[in-house]
Amino acid sequence: MSDLLDGPVEAAAGLSVHGADTVDRSAPASTRDALVSAGVPAKLAAKDPTLWGPDAQAEAQVRLGWVDTWRQSRELLPQLAELRAELADLDHVVLAGMGGSSLAPEVIARTLGKSLTVLDTTDPGQVRAALADRLERTVVVVASKSGSTVETDSHRRAYWQAFLDAGLSEAEAGRHFVIVTDPGSPLADTAAEMGAFTVLADPNVGGRYSALTAFGMVPAALIGVEVAELLDEAEALAGSFGADRDNPGLALGAALGAAATMGRDKVALVSDGTGIEGLGDWAEQLIAESTGKAGIGILPVVVESPQSPGATGADVLTVSYGGALTAGAVPGGGATPDVAVNGSLGAQFMTWEYATAIAGVVLGIDPFNQPNVTESKENTNKILASGPPAERPSFTDGAIEVYAPDGAPGDLVGALRWLLDGLGAEGYLAAMAYLDRFADAEAARLRPLLAAAGGRPVTFGWGPRFLHSTGQYHKGGPQVGSYLQLTGAVGDDLPVPGKPYTFGQLQAAQAAGDRQALAGRQRPVLRLHLTDRAAGIAQLLDAAGRLST
Repeated sequence: MSDLLDGPVEAAAGLSVHGADTVDRSAPASTRDALVSAGVPAKLAAKDPTLWGPDAQAEAQVRLGWVDTWRQSRELLPQLAELRAELADLDHVVLAGMGGSSLAPEVIARTLGKSLTVLDTTDPGQVRAALADRLERTVVVVASKSGSTVETDSHRRAYWQAFLDAGLSEAEAGRHFVIVTDPGSPLADTAAEMGAFTVLADPNVGGRYSALTAFGMVPAALIGVEVAELLDEAEALAGSFGADRDNPGLALGAALGAAATMGRDKVALVSDGTGIEGLGDWAEQLIAESTGKAGIGILPVVVESPQSPGATGADVLTVSYGGALTAGAVPGGGATPDVAVNGSLGAQFMTWEYATAIAGVVLGIDPFNQPNVTESKENTNKILASGPPAERPSFTDGAIEVYAPDGAPGDLVGALRWLLDGLGAEGYLAAMAYLDRFADAEAARLRPLLAAAGGRPVTFGWGPRFLHSTGQYHKGGPQVGSYLQLTGAVGDDLPVPGKPYTFGQLQAAQAAGDRQALAGRQRPVLRLHLTDRAAGIAQLLDAAGRLST
């Protein structure tokens, strides 16, 4: 780390970026200099929608509100104070939201040590556990820009029914909901019918750039965060946005773009252990969904620690993040990052958003659309309407049913090795777990085991959460991925009130719909169905561990 600290640093408003200049200067020509020569920093600060080309202009025209988002968000502060006072007796906050509507509030809560239950799953066990937790003291923040997100609508229905079953009148139940959505969305109308509190978000900010809009501020305020401080941090940093120098967002964006154009198109995101918790999961969604399209993109890989497998590689740019940076080795030891980003949480959000937009300029893609996200959704709806596809396991090994492509070996270890061996020099493996991310948390240990065995980047995502994140990259980015899908038996299913399906059926349809989307691109998909979740996870971790022996 000392070499990193000795190099050029870009800093503003207490946020610093180390190492970006070295990455940029390793290219045949400076990406940063080209951006400055084209006037990109000033144009972005001025919300110029032409930066990403004529095809992206219409989308960018209505998606640049994040550049000065603190202005509109400050107008929310009186409403948030009133809301917090009105709901002071409801001290258990549940956030029902997907992707950009849930990831930033989770980072805020974890970093600032506040309690927030994030419900971004269709797993019936996880939903049932949330419904059983302090229901009488619960306020549910239902967050969806479009107002039509199937997971979020299902959560709203489940909580509404739970409140009625607990003996509340409809008027009393309505008081337990806060709806965050765009003006004119179907959810805004539903909120009025429910008698719920409603906070309207800025329609000129896309979901993944919405950290400091109502989507981040409402749940943060309800759990006791002084949200004005986050806005102060963002505003202080935004003064650097139009500058050619002392602009950490520009430095980071140029480094991300330059690295990707030189073949380092995977970004390992690793916490340095100095106070920012969970930012990698939020940045993963921001980067993957913004850049993974038209056959190109930057693949973010969230790595557990600097020592974990997958933190480095020939085509990997290693970026650490934290709240402070001291001289010496990376905190905790391990790989020295190429770039280190350190500063307060509000400034971190703004820096990464700005940098991702800059990387979009470098790569020549629209960072504000998500053209492939709807594909899995459409497949899901078709499966819910017609029933699941008929499938038979290739073989069964203990508590695991294996559904393998043609040519895969007939044993679990062999099938995993076959999947890893097929990655080649540019490929990556995505492990996708349609399970309970709390009750089945041990499944996440699979990522470093597979990364160690395969020597290639491995991502891990909880389904359907990742569909609103890396799911866009899987389908729109470079078609070099291989996919390991985990599903699990449902012992106690849960109806979705007012719908002809259960949470378990919805979860299974989402998994099947995503398999169809990936297989349709001629990419290898290995599905492992755990007939006993605990036993199957233990068996799978044992098999993955044996890959390296």
